[in-house]
Amino acid sequence: MVVGVGGYYGYKNAGDEAILLAMVGELKARGESPLVLSARPRETFERYAVDAAHRYLPWALWRAFRRMDRFLLGGGGLLQDRTSRRSLAYYLGLLSLARRTGRPATVFNVSLGPLSPEGERRVARALKGVPLVVRDRKSLEYAHRLGLTPRLGADPALLLPKPKVAREPGLVAIVPRYGVEPGEMVSASYRLLKLGYDVLVLALQPGMDEETLEAFRGLPKEVTGDPKRAHYLLASASFVISARLHGMVLAAAAGTPFAGVDYDPKVAGFAEEAGAPLLATDARAADLVQTVTYGLEPDWDRVARLKDRARASFGAIFPTPAPANGA
Repeated sequence: MVVGVGGYYGYKNAGDEAILLAMVGELKARGESPLVLSARPRETFERYAVDAAHRYLPWALWRAFRRMDRFLLGGGGLLQDRTSRRSLAYYLGLLSLARRTGRPATVFNVSLGPLSPEGERRVARALKGVPLVVRDRKSLEYAHRLGLTPRLGADPALLLPKPKVAREPGLVAIVPRYGVEPGEMVSASYRLLKLGYDVLVLALQPGMDEETLEAFRGLPKEVTGDPKRAHYLLASASFVISARLHGMVLAAAAGTPFAGVDYDPKVAGFAEEAGAPLLATDARAADLVQTVTYGLEPDWDRVARLKDRARASFGAIFPTPAPANGA
């Protein structure tokens, strides 16, 4: 069966690409053939060995939907209009196209919001009668308030297998994000160095995070949109402090202790569900350092349950048993 997958793919965002990497792995393991809507379909084809179509060209979208047997919209933070109303219109438009071409659609492992009152009305109207899987409990509650009937899943990237790399004792990975003031994270990095730790500053969004990286003068840095590379580096660390959701998610998938910096409800929601430390965006450098030196960790039993939820969300749609994800 050809399964269409639509999301924020092909933009070199390591977090969204990690979601896609996991989804492709799970779908293939269950005998399905993914067809990904991507901003860079050739690159997506080459990286994941899947069929891909351009996410914006009308003729390419129409042909792609005519080839699909089923469409998955997700995963990720797609259904929000804080950053762009056009983005929300695009994703709801994909659901409309699925209906017009007679393809069954599922909104799959997304988070909901933030949404304006108009956005809430549009989402409630567009998702009425459409199977909905959300990736966190806050979105579950939100969906119920909108009159929808959601199922609880989890971020698919949690299902990525741990990279085969040894953990480096004393290596702390700092994951900043554009739009989040890095001052205290920079100060914490220098303090950790003085305490004998090694620090790697890892950016997960090429083309957007570079300016933020400039504040970390004299520290080792890397920018990557490759989910496998990001996962490898986070798996090799002994602790991760992340202002990006998928810095936390990939650390959780790798079994690396982590803490989140609360710039967005989705970060707070994941930290809460994983039982992980959560620091305010204006947290003092001393608090960031203590999170590392005190050896604070998430609740790994909760992380395991999140992985079970993610796996079960695939099983509910594609019941063929799958072996461990080999993506």
